Amino acid sequence: MIDTHAHFYDEFFLKDFQQQLKQVQEQGISEIWLPNCDTATLPELIKLCQENPDIFYPMIGLHPTYVKENYKFELEAIFNVINQTSNLLAIGEIGLDYYWDTTYKNEQIEAFELQCNWALDRHVWVDIHCRKAYADLIKILRKKEFSDLRGIVHCFSGDASEAKHCIDNGFFLGIGGVVTYKNSTLFDAIKDIPLKHIVLETDSPYLTPVPYRGTPNSPKYIPLIAQKLADLYQIDVNELIEITNQNANFLKDYSGV
Repeated sequence: MIDTHAHFYDEFFLKDFQQQLKQVQEQGISEIWLPNCDTATLPELIKLCQENPDIFYPMIGLHPTYVKENYKFELEAIFNVINQTSNLLAIGEIGLDYYWDTTYKNEQIEAFELQCNWALDRHVWVDIHCRKAYADLIKILRKKEFSDLRGIVHCFSGDASEAKHCIDNGFFLGIGGVVTYKNSTLFDAIKDIPLKHIVLETDSPYLTPVPYRGTPNSPKYIPLIAQKLADLYQIDVNELIEITNQNANFLKDYSGV
């Protein structure tokens, strides 16, 4: 199984790294794709990918909530790292987040579009973070200049219409622990989306699935997410894993990794 989005460079994992990784692999997780946040998270992310190239794959970009006064400096520094990364899987996680603050809304849009162009220039895909900003995201993805852009809308949290717009624009939907929550409406939004547009993720150490909600999340919980989705789609879990792995491998092939 492939976890398409996990912050395994987080301090929670690094303080007991070998044991954490062993637990993950014992659950059948073969790959963990690492999304970057800003320049501060890059050193550990790059180190993990260099020391374990068959397990960890780098997604490098500037997260929208880190777009602040110094965002141009951050973008320049990240751009330089991207140019030195030979096994780049994707530009990410990038996107729009209007949940907490819209002070830097215009700067977020500027940074997002710039990084989408980086992806197109390198023929890699983008890992998108979107929170309370789907209208603007879809408007951007519909631009002619981004018609060839591909990727994942990670931790998808939109409605059914927004889900369809995302897949119609060539994007997969990243589904994680939220789908296991008792009052979640996530499956209502994606139930008409064929599994060929779905990938699995954890967003570890956040958004832990039931029954471990309230504790740090880990890629080792991917089987719980897979089983819940299989139950909801009413198919065998092994079939669901096979389909979502094929989707993830399509993106790896797209980036030539």
